[in-house]
Amino acid sequence: MKKLLLILFISLGLIGCTSNQIFVGSSPEPMPVVDYVDLDRFMGDWYVIATIPTFLERDAYNPIETYKRDNDGSIATTFTFNKGSLSGPTKIYRPRGFVKDKRTNAIWGMQFVWPIRADYRIVYLDDTYQQTIIGRTSRDYVWIMARTPTISQKDYSSLVARVDSLGYDLDDLQKATHE
Repeated sequence: MKKLLLILFISLGLIGCTSNQIFVGSSPEPMPVVDYVDLDRFMGDWYVIATIPTFLERDAYNPIETYKRDNDGSIATTFTFNKGSLSGPTKIYRPRGFVKDKRTNAIWGMQFVWPIRADYRIVYLDDTYQQTIIGRTSRDYVWIMARTPTISQKDYSSLVARVDSLGYDLDDLQKATHE
């Protein structure tokens, strides 16, 4: 019963996040994406450096997102973190990604529960596939991620400036803590 309630709660939350334009009456500005993502190079571990968190990620420590291509073309995703502290209980979520724009591979649907696929856009990716920014058209959530648990202050400031230029409220951005 607890699991069913969690799924229902997630579903309602994602529906609310994906359909806010309907209630507000206007569409947000388009969210730019990178020209092309080499999916094989993008796969693997990404450490969340900073985020405007979803309700699942609040109070998350050591957050890591891992991507792996499946034979059916979807992307098996594993999101792990410690809840409440660096030594808190490990939480694991396994949403599935679906590439929606095959020309760029930069627009995905991320599915936590069927049939809802949340907006997931690769809006920045450095040439070496070491740092990325994931955004959403509704600008409610954003993730700055890197292949390492820490990045230089210069890189961090540059990535935050990019997030700001996309129209996000930086007051909501939270830096992640890693061991």
